[in-house]
This record gives sequence, structure tokens and C-alpha cells, in this order.
Amino acid sequence: MHIFELEVVAVAAIGALVLYLTFVALGFGWRSWRQYRLTGSTGFHGISGRPGSPEWAAGVGFVLAMLLGLLAPALQVFGVLAPIAAIEAWGLQALGSVLALGGLAGTLCAQNDMGESWRIGVDAQESTTLVRRGAFAVVRNPIFTAMLSFATGVALMVPNVVALAALILLVVAIELQVRVVEEPYLIRTHGDAYRSYGQAVGRFLPVLGRFPRTVGGESH
Repeated sequence: MHIFELEVVAVAAIGALVLYLTFVALGFGWRSWRQYRLTGSTGFHGISGRPGSPEWAAGVGFVLAMLLGLLAPALQVFGVLAPIAAIEAWGLQALGSVLALGGLAGTLCAQNDMGESWRIGVDAQESTTLVRRGAFAVVRNPIFTAMLSFATGVALMVPNVVALAALILLVVAIELQVRVVEEPYLIRTHGDAYRSYGQAVGRFLPVLGRFPRTVGGESH
């Protein structure tokens, strides 16, 4: 490997680690502090469901994905892991930087749009306002979309096995969280208002993942 390539790998790994620490500090730490100032609650509800259930798996998977995501650039910075040569290229690392920065900014903006309704996890006894403004007018889960953009960016910046495992685990955990935990809760809580919202707005991307419209009980 040439000296230039070694320098690019090192800079990308350090940049990914700094971005990840910033993401955790702002997306979880600062946001929880702000939520506490707004509502008197940090917004953390923890992992729901009995051990082994899909709800529990979603929560545990999310936590593990975040820890692995932080570990991936750290291990590369300290020389414990090396990038996978087949997917290592400075162009991909540059793209990864853009995706990670965009994902960080998108997460913070979507959290802000959510206002006092922002939560981590679901409390079945709690009812919050259905947010449809800002980023939520474009997709139903903009925070998760932005987080996936961030994780994809980090995986491109430090394309090692731990980063790829973290990305795959995060995708699975978010899919479970949204489909098994959050959407059923929102339908129970908001009923037709959420069904109508789901028919008009995509799950993670515009248009894609909308609920089917029904006429006389038949989907179309």
C-alpha cells in the first residue's frame, strides 16, 4: 500500500471515530438533556418485550449495533483491524464522509422536528402527539433513515468486518423496531389518523413502504 493510501485510511478512520463520538454526544446525550429540559423526562424508555421476543431483539440489536459501530473505527485507528481491500477506495471513503455528515445533520434535524414527542423506545401506556411536520411529512421514520445514512457512511469510511456487521445489525434492528414495535403501537394509539398518514407517506424513503389503501376491506 502506498504512503498516500495509508494516510487516507488513517485520516478516514480518525474522522469516522470523531463523527461517531459526535453522533452519540449530540444524538443521544444532548438530545436527552434537551428533552429533560422540555418535558422533565429524558425520553429513554429502554428495551421492551420479554427476553427472546422480537421487541426485545430489536432493542438489544440496536444497542449492539451502536456499540459495534463505535468499535469499528476505534479498532482501525489503533491498528487492530484493517479495511477490506476489495471495498477500500478513497472515492468510497469520500462518499462515506458525505453520507455520515448528512446522516448526523439529518438525525438532529428530524429529532428537532419531533419536538416533545421524541422518545427512545416505546411506553405502551404513554400517548404522544402524532408528528407529521418537517421531515416527517416526507418519510414516517426520518430519524432512522438518517441513522442508516450515518452508519452506511461510517462503514464506507472504515470498511472493516466490524463496521459492516454493525450496519447489517442496525438495519435488522430498525426494521424490527419499526414493524413490530412502533407501527403497532402508533396504530393502537392514533388509529385512523396513523393509517391515513401511513397511506400517504413512505416508511423510510418517500413513497416506498406506504400502507395499502383499502376500499370495502380490499387492498388496491
